[in-house]
Amino acid sequence: MSDALSHESAELKAYAEASGWRLGWAKFRRHKLAVVSLYIVGLLYLVAVFAEFFSPYDYTDINRRHVLAPPQGVHVIDASGNFTWPHVRALKGERDAVTRRLNYIEDPEVTFPVRLFAPSKPYKMWGFIPLETRFIGVSTPDRKATFFLLGTDSLGRDVLSRIFHGARISLSIGLVGVALSFVIGIVLGGMSGYFGGWVDTIVQRTIDLLQSLPTIPLWMGLAAAVPPGQDPLVTYFMITVILSIIGWTGIARVVRGRFLALREEDFVLAARFSGASEMRIILRHMVPSFASHIIASLTLSIPEMILAETALSFLGLGLQPPAVSWGVLLKDAQSLQVISQAPWLLIPGLAVVITVLAFNFLGDGLRDASDPYGKA
Repeated sequence: MSDALSHESAELKAYAEASGWRLGWAKFRRHKLAVVSLYIVGLLYLVAVFAEFFSPYDYTDINRRHVLAPPQGVHVIDASGNFTWPHVRALKGERDAVTRRLNYIEDPEVTFPVRLFAPSKPYKMWGFIPLETRFIGVSTPDRKATFFLLGTDSLGRDVLSRIFHGARISLSIGLVGVALSFVIGIVLGGMSGYFGGWVDTIVQRTIDLLQSLPTIPLWMGLAAAVPPGQDPLVTYFMITVILSIIGWTGIARVVRGRFLALREEDFVLAARFSGASEMRIILRHMVPSFASHIIASLTLSIPEMILAETALSFLGLGLQPPAVSWGVLLKDAQSLQVISQAPWLLIPGLAVVITVLAFNFLGDGLRDASDPYGKA
């Protein structure tokens, strides 16, 4: 009994002496979906950063012999019914006598072993690091040896490789866009809440105006300002700026509310009476006091940026080929005829759904962790 009491008292003491960050992390770990989502988001960004290595093929490689080829399965049982090394089967194209449509069937007699760190034709990681190895692929350098886990598109390009490369733009545009929105929202929202008066009126009426505009027409109008035929990097930058112009209003409202609640607190008044400048009070005293809340809000804003870029590119108003994003890939699935023949072209949409859900669950966990003393 005494051991149990001493153990409980030790836990209470550790809880009382723990820092706010430690308590927040402990509360975050109790949110199981948030923890799983953290690993999913980390994996997504790992794949995006090293997209060349994780992709079975270069995302621009065209295989005219396998146009709109269906996803290939990885088999562990050979044609005789015996267990064997994981392999894929060769695809044979057969033309339908009536519809003249090319159908692909697997040939169980011709197999190609699958291996990790498979040999590949030379390529460059990030454009300057030469490599000749992919994370996964087939070990046979035969022209018939294909490894299309998610099929190919209308030009014979590997869908999985294009999804991995598209993640680089779709995920980074969320981070860059939220970073710009963060700066604009902190500055304008902080000025609105700290100074009040006419500054607050101007900022809030601007936010009301932006939030009252229909989102899709506003995107269309701003995206139309991007000159056509620009370099994909220039278009990427312009789309990011457009999304940031629209996306800062929610963060600014959050920051304004926190500044209104904190500007009359004792520690702010003490800093002001001690002669601290307005900028120092804002940056060194007020913003750090609700940094965790801002982090949670930003995490929930990232999926909104990703969805916005996907919608713009899907509608033809955002990024254009040869740039690759999930929205650009989904443009191939706009035709009902293509969807009926190649439903795997909708898989980039599944990537968007998984990413948005992961960020939303992660944001929920961070929002709970930002209030470690609240109820679980």
